[in-house]
Amino acid sequence: MNVQGIEYEELAERFGTPLYVYDGDVLTEAIAGLRRALHPALEFFYSLKANPNISVFDVLRAGGARAEVSSLVELRTALAAGATPENIIFLGPGKSERELTACLEAGIHAIVCESFAELDEIERLAAARGVRQRVLLRVNPEVAIGGSRLTMGGKPRQFGIDEAQVLSAGNLAKKYGHADVAGVQVYLGTRILDAEVVGKNTAYILDLADRVADSTGIRLDTVDIGGGLGVAYFEGERDLDPADLAAQLNPQLAAFAESHPDTRLIMESGRYLAGKAGTYVIGVRYVKESMGERFAVADGGTHHHMAAVGIGSFVKRNFPAELLSRRADHADQSGEAGAPESWNVTGPLCTPNDSILKHAQLPPLRPGDLLGIRCSGAYGPSASPGLFLSHGFPAEVLVVDGTAHLVRRRDEPEDLMSPQYLYRSALPVEGREPAETVAV
Repeated sequence: MNVQGIEYEELAERFGTPLYVYDGDVLTEAIAGLRRALHPALEFFYSLKANPNISVFDVLRAGGARAEVSSLVELRTALAAGATPENIIFLGPGKSERELTACLEAGIHAIVCESFAELDEIERLAAARGVRQRVLLRVNPEVAIGGSRLTMGGKPRQFGIDEAQVLSAGNLAKKYGHADVAGVQVYLGTRILDAEVVGKNTAYILDLADRVADSTGIRLDTVDIGGGLGVAYFEGERDLDPADLAAQLNPQLAAFAESHPDTRLIMESGRYLAGKAGTYVIGVRYVKESMGERFAVADGGTHHHMAAVGIGSFVKRNFPAELLSRRADHADQSGEAGAPESWNVTGPLCTPNDSILKHAQLPPLRPGDLLGIRCSGAYGPSASPGLFLSHGFPAEVLVVDGTAHLVRRRDEPEDLMSPQYLYRSALPVEGREPAETVAV
């Protein structure tokens, strides 16, 4: 099998395994498909938390995506990739003073504020610098609209300010002189695969934005309708069709844009834009049987791809997976890989939880075979315990125009050792006093 004409076996030989491979064509089409289908007033902000690789974001940025960031490094990544400050928003319930200061210094479009205490902090920091910083209020809505895999609204959350608290806050436009409260952001759920649910969410948010503006006196420079567009990972699921989204959203967006011609409309998207583009490539090291079940022990596992464990699910379900290549001596004379069998695929970690596939139907596996875990472009390394057992993170490769580019080198032992310091509390070290810290 290949990506843009490059065999996965060639990529494995060149870059080693385990390895993340991202298809630039899939990234480009993901953002292009949304932009073609949905109302032109709607802007798409890529959520870097899904995959913060600078080159992945650069491909999406070139396709028209803006940046939604949630840390100082993500902010710096977006700027380094060429995102302009007016196309960056910063979210997160616990922003540090350093992060808020960086937002002020960069002059980003908006800080999404998640509490009144944070709003006071933004006011203080902006006043000290003599600037005004646009702020969007993140509202924790009273309702929960079903259909998302993780519902964010209608319950106590660390995210945002409760709807009732916002509506009773009084005239915020007059209260704050440097924190320029000028919009709202609402995020009702994630991993949504039903366009009708997205439509209902959007209707609620657009109505809520008007109610907030009326009750607090703020402008609506920007309304962020969240997002939560899902990817079909498991059997029985179906990917969202942009045409279905258009049927649900475009009439609403057109009406709102007509009545609010000066308001930016934003949709956030991380998983939808990056998820389908990635393949986690692992090599089989050993095969064995245990109590009647087949096991393939691979060189990569859940320390790089925690999402594949099925976090939040009571029943383990497999990400789509397939045999990418195998050594020539493993295939029969016809070149076929063999009839599918039930396989458990595990990683190299010393924990029974390091199971990336359970009872997956795969051809007979042997050492040296390459497996690909598909739909792995989002929440792979960024949501995984890469330092567990000190294995470090894998390499990442981006394929663009038929050429493979290393966009993150794999961690080597020196990378993991060099940030550490040995504290010698009793043993003297030549040239140092006892109790000094010593670089490893």
